[in-house]
Amino acid sequence: MLDHKKIDAASLILQRASLLEELRGFFASKNVLEVQVPVLSSHTVTDPEVNSIGVPGYGYLQTSPEYLMKRLLSSGSPSIYSIGPAFRDQEVGRHHRSEFVMIEWYRIGLDDLQLIDEIKELLNVVLGFADYQEISYQEVLESHSEKDLDEDLRFSLASQELNPGRFIIKDYPADKAVLARLDEDNKDIARRFEFVVDGLELANGYFELKDWSEHMERFAIDNQVREARELPTIDIDEKFMTSIRAGLPDCAGVALGFDRLLMLKMGESDIGAVQLF
Repeated sequence: MLDHKKIDAASLILQRASLLEELRGFFASKNVLEVQVPVLSSHTVTDPEVNSIGVPGYGYLQTSPEYLMKRLLSSGSPSIYSIGPAFRDQEVGRHHRSEFVMIEWYRIGLDDLQLIDEIKELLNVVLGFADYQEISYQEVLESHSEKDLDEDLRFSLASQELNPGRFIIKDYPADKAVLARLDEDNKDIARRFEFVVDGLELANGYFELKDWSEHMERFAIDNQVREARELPTIDIDEKFMTSIRAGLPDCAGVALGFDRLLMLKMGESDIGAVQLF
């Protein structure tokens, strides 16, 4: 049920519709095609930092459309985007909900630096933001005073402290690459980036990893970490791996939170203020 004490439903519907129209117009201008992917999947990601929601008898609710979109890319699709629901367990707070809307797109022939420029262009269209400060992962991590915290928690807290300001975090260490390829000239650095605006983690992107064997190695490491944390291990998505073996084109991809983007556009500090339910 809508809480009419907190939101004006008609106004918020218009705001969401207007943003969707802007986004679709931007992608149309770039000849990037929209795709819809299933919400239910038989497999989920191995990433130990992502908590999936299981659906008995079906599998999982999608944490992102990444695997399915990459299967399309490997099958010969052009550059594509998706705007749709994503689900994460145990994510509730001012900036988090278990269900949210994700914008994800993949640009064939672009690398991470070129995609960063395209994201800047999109954010300038939607928010009027043009200038960003580039900062390294290590600089962000060292900026947080509590040095004895778990590294992932420390980095997350430090990112939230990048407020006010607009930042692009780069030079992630190789062990934080997830599915980004490593830099050819420095294998200690991943071709991964993140946009943070006023302490809000907005977008996370990669120059996408293509190598099949390296995917398998990273998935194995993920499951080792899961075992060490007493988390359930995740079976490898064989259909996804078959598509990677067939050949993912050179591309860069990014996931950007629709609801968080709308928060910035409307000047809201709580994600609940921009969601209808």
